Amino acid sequence: MKITKKRLSQAVVTGLAALCLPLALQAASDDEHKYHQLFEDNCASCHGSDHGGYLAPALNAETLKGRSPTALRTIIMAGSFDTLMPPFYGKLSDDNIRGLVSHLKLTPKLDNPAWTIDDIKKSIKVYVKDESTLPAKPTFKIDDIDDIIGVAARGKYGRGEGSRAIFINSKTHQKIGEVPTGTAAHIIEYNPANPRWAYVKTDTAEIFKVDLYSMQAVRSVKTGFNGPGIGVSRDGKYILAGSFVPHNAVLLNADTLEPIKTFELEGIDPDGKQVSSDSGMIIGTPFDDIFAIALENAGQVWVIDLKEGFPVTRITNVGRHLHDAFLTHGGRKLMIASYDDSIVAAIDLKDRKIIKKLEAGCVPHVGGGSAVVVDGRTLGFGTNFGDCDKTVVSVWDLDKMEVVKQIPVDGGTESPAAHANAPYVAVDIISKDRRARTVQLIDKKSLEVVKTLDVGGHAYFPEYSADGKFLYISAGYSGDQVVVYDSFSLEKVATIPMESPAGIFSHGRVRYMTRGLSPDELAQRDGDLKGAKK
Repeated sequence: MKITKKRLSQAVVTGLAALCLPLALQAASDDEHKYHQLFEDNCASCHGSDHGGYLAPALNAETLKGRSPTALRTIIMAGSFDTLMPPFYGKLSDDNIRGLVSHLKLTPKLDNPAWTIDDIKKSIKVYVKDESTLPAKPTFKIDDIDDIIGVAARGKYGRGEGSRAIFINSKTHQKIGEVPTGTAAHIIEYNPANPRWAYVKTDTAEIFKVDLYSMQAVRSVKTGFNGPGIGVSRDGKYILAGSFVPHNAVLLNADTLEPIKTFELEGIDPDGKQVSSDSGMIIGTPFDDIFAIALENAGQVWVIDLKEGFPVTRITNVGRHLHDAFLTHGGRKLMIASYDDSIVAAIDLKDRKIIKKLEAGCVPHVGGGSAVVVDGRTLGFGTNFGDCDKTVVSVWDLDKMEVVKQIPVDGGTESPAAHANAPYVAVDIISKDRRARTVQLIDKKSLEVVKTLDVGGHAYFPEYSADGKFLYISAGYSGDQVVVYDSFSLEKVATIPMESPAGIFSHGRVRYMTRGLSPDELAQRDGDLKGAKK
């Protein structure tokens, strides 16, 4: 067939059209990748890598349905007042902000993106190849390693830039070291068997193994995308790290951070549905060579035995939306909060069964836990995470497993703190107004609020020093300092500046069952603490 100019012209147009289709698809794919990466770099540490929410609300096509692009763009540009969200005006271009809004409104919640054991292995970074070269004792002056207090300083705007774990001598209130973490630090755990090691976990599920003697990270590993859950076994040999994204937990060698085994978190929830679950609390215990982990969405607590094959015992129907927990009675009893059921469930880790479900007010929260021995009985304290119609601190008799009292407080509360040598249980008020500047003190004997401290900033995560003489409180958001009080007089004795301080973790925690119960009290109260550790 003769090819005329007309036919040639038509052929060229048709060919160009055919070429344009994949080019358009490629451009769309490139844009999708670009804005996904912008989300990962700027939003995911708070809003979740799966767009399903984490510290901040979920951002996806379903949750943003009906939300005006202009309103969303304004929030991104200006930030969100009294939260950790910074203004992005000047950091991101207007075109990028507009593109990010469109991306969020079109993106569904992602279905459990994978982070495999091979991904974990490849993520390991070694900063000190030969740990035998590390100093044999601390390179700074300190009377007792338990005097160290670690603070998860979240960095600029509380979202990771400049984030670090900052360590303080709690007798002098001076900084003795800091370890950069890249993204926002969340949890600090200590090795119960070797006092030199700490483990810092970030919002983006990276764990840093820190040498406290030289104040440096020696290794790191990324165990997932989001999720703060981490525990260390009583012999210091294992770490269990859990994730919100993906829905799994990984057992690590605590020395090398090499992954040993992953556990897919799924099961039948209290309503009879098969679900895949976020990781809630993870805890090791001096009672036995085990870990306990909460499956938040499945309403189960798993007990993982640290022996060949790492078998799992599943305790079901614990509650809806499980979260944090603490130990008592030699580490045998586990008290775990169930947000949606308004209860705290007591679990026997020896018999591996539920003892009792205790009334706990709305959206119960126990933080790192607080319990005290008063007049021969063990009292546990629980807070309520949110502004409920009735804001209280619940007090339980943990020997009889019954509610003793619900103490009215000024607002929602998050993290109770106690110490055997201090007269007060401290609770942080987290309501979003001036009350968030305050911490309330409950007398251990009268079980009444006797003092309210105006700390400034957003006051949260109180923690006593190992000897109980000082109370440390973060003044985050706009406060940018840790404030230190005398535990008895409640006079302010020091301020320590840092960007967006959050969780505070005393090295003394490794000697306590939970904050407020000293080893001496436990030995006297139960008479079998030493036997439980064998």
